[in-house]
Amino acid sequence: MKTSLSVLTLASLLLAAPASADFAVNIGAITVAPDDSSSNLNVIEQVAGLPAGSTALGVNNNTQLGLTFDYTLTPNWSVQLIAATPFSHEIKVNGSAIDGLKVGKTKHLPPTLLAQYHFMPEQQTFDPFVGVGLNYTVFFDEQVDGQLEGALDALNVTGATDAVSLKLKSSFGLALQAGVNVKLTDSLGLHLMLSKMDIDTSGRVRVNGNTVQSVAVNIDPYVAMLGLRWTL
Repeated sequence: MKTSLSVLTLASLLLAAPASADFAVNIGAITVAPDDSSSNLNVIEQVAGLPAGSTALGVNNNTQLGLTFDYTLTPNWSVQLIAATPFSHEIKVNGSAIDGLKVGKTKHLPPTLLAQYHFMPEQQTFDPFVGVGLNYTVFFDEQVDGQLEGALDALNVTGATDAVSLKLKSSFGLALQAGVNVKLTDSLGLHLMLSKMDIDTSGRVRVNGNTVQSVAVNIDPYVAMLGLRWTL
């Protein structure tokens, strides 16, 4: 349902946009590469007899279809909305004897709105820019991996009838960007950009609705996109 709503929202933006050279759509591959860190799994460490501070969580990279929309305000200034199909990430333990243990997986949507400054607006072919803005990331479809369930069962934290779940909190943070637009024809070009986003969340492992482990996770990814650019 979230994917369908996102597509409908993007379609509405396209239909409502003015048909002029002030508006452009960029479509291509967009990758989220977490530069992650987290607090320790202190409860798990205590129950499993692991050294204190020896564990953390890690999040893997993911690539999806990126859709970004640019609207020119002045020759030097524009705004960009970054959207994409939902990203999917696996969450694993880093460190100690349980290094690589799969905790679970989640999906997220990270809509980001940026103000861009264009250095050479008079250039018709090569258009470098930087941007700053805000990112809102919503996590959904969190799922616990069987490896974590098995580990909790082996440690006598859970039993056969217990329900184990995972929940991640939504995030709101700063986004920085640099990139370039390359004009190929009057209406077609290339769009390349790299962003750094502040995405901080908290992950909670629950047993029968009660939190047994809470972890602060700083995902803080690099987001890179390479795509085609249509100027309308």
